[in-house]
Amino acid sequence: MKKFIDLRSDTVTKPSEAMRKVMLNAEVGDDVYKEDPTANKLQEYAAELLGKEAALFVPTGLMGNQICLNVLTNPGDEVICERTAHIFQYESGTPAKLSGIQLSLIEGKNGIITPSQIEPLIRPESAYYMPRTKAIEIENTHNVAGGTVFPIEVIKEVRQLADKYNLFMHLDGARLWNASVASGVSVKDYAGYFNTVSVCLSKGLGAPIGSIIAGDKSIIDEAFRVRKAIGGGMRQVGIIAAAGLFALQNNIDRLKEDHYKANLLAEHLSKFENVEVDMASVQTNMLMFKPIGMSVDEVLNRLSNEGILAGQGGYGVVRFVTHLDVSFDEIERAKQILTKVFEG
Repeated sequence: MKKFIDLRSDTVTKPSEAMRKVMLNAEVGDDVYKEDPTANKLQEYAAELLGKEAALFVPTGLMGNQICLNVLTNPGDEVICERTAHIFQYESGTPAKLSGIQLSLIEGKNGIITPSQIEPLIRPESAYYMPRTKAIEIENTHNVAGGTVFPIEVIKEVRQLADKYNLFMHLDGARLWNASVASGVSVKDYAGYFNTVSVCLSKGLGAPIGSIIAGDKSIIDEAFRVRKAIGGGMRQVGIIAAAGLFALQNNIDRLKEDHYKANLLAEHLSKFENVEVDMASVQTNMLMFKPIGMSVDEVLNRLSNEGILAGQGGYGVVRFVTHLDVSFDEIERAKQILTKVFEG
C-alpha cells in the first residue's frame, strides 16, 4: 500500500502509543452526572492553563464555538467577525440554525480585523428595528489566512472597544497553542481578553477527539446545559479525555517543530517561478501557495500521484499543514516531489 505524506490538515494525526496507553488505563465515570474523574481533571487543568474559572470538554471545535455563541447571544442578535472566519465559512450555517443569530462580516488582512473596522458595524442601541450587536469574534490562528497569528496588541484594542459598547468577545482558538508558541504570548494572556474561548485538542496536539471551551463559571454552567441539549452529553468520556490531558501536558512545546517544517516547505516552494508564496504569512504550521499555469485540481492530482496529500485553502490556493505525524525525512521527500511537480 502506497504511503502518503499527508499534509491535508493537522486533524489527520493519530494518537501515539503513549497516548493510547493513558486512554487504555483512564479512570472513567458518567460525565453527564459530572462523575468522570478524568474529564474533570482535564477541565480543571485546561481552565488553569487558560486562566478561566471553568472549562468544559466537548466533542468538536464546531460544537465548542457554537455553544459559546449560543450562550453569549439571544435569537435575533448579531456577532461581528472576519469575512473568512471559520464560524462563517465552515460551520454549516449553525449560528442561524442553532442560535437564530446572524454574522456581520469584515474584510480583514491576514485574518486581522481592527477597531476602526469594527466600530462602524456596531448597531445603535436605540435602533430597535436593527439586530442587536452582542459580540465580537476573533480567530487565532486564522485558518483561511494561512495560520497567521492575531497580534495581542490589536486584541487588547478590540477588547477596549468591546467594553465601550458592553459587548462580549469570543475567541475561536482552535490553534491558539500554535499562536502562543509562535508569538511567545501565553494562552492565558490571549484568553484573558475574551469572555469565552474554544481550543482544539485534536489538531496539532494530536488527540483523536475533542475541544475545550472556557470562561466564567456561570457561562460554563450554561454551556453544560446547551451541550446536553444539542447531543454533546457523553458518558464514560474519560477514555478520550485522557488523550486530551496527555496532549496538553506533552505536545504543546513541540509545535515549534511543525512551524519549522512548514517554513522549510515554504522556502523550497518560493524558489519556483510558477508558484506564489507569501512568506510573511507562513507563521505557524500552515502554508498556502498559488500555482501559476496550473489549476489547483491539477496540482492536487499531481501531488497525490507522487505521494503527497494536500488540501485546497481557498480559491486558487493549495494548502499544506504540518503536524506531528510528518517526519523531517518526509519533509525532505516532499521537497523532492515538489521539485518534480513544479520543475519536471
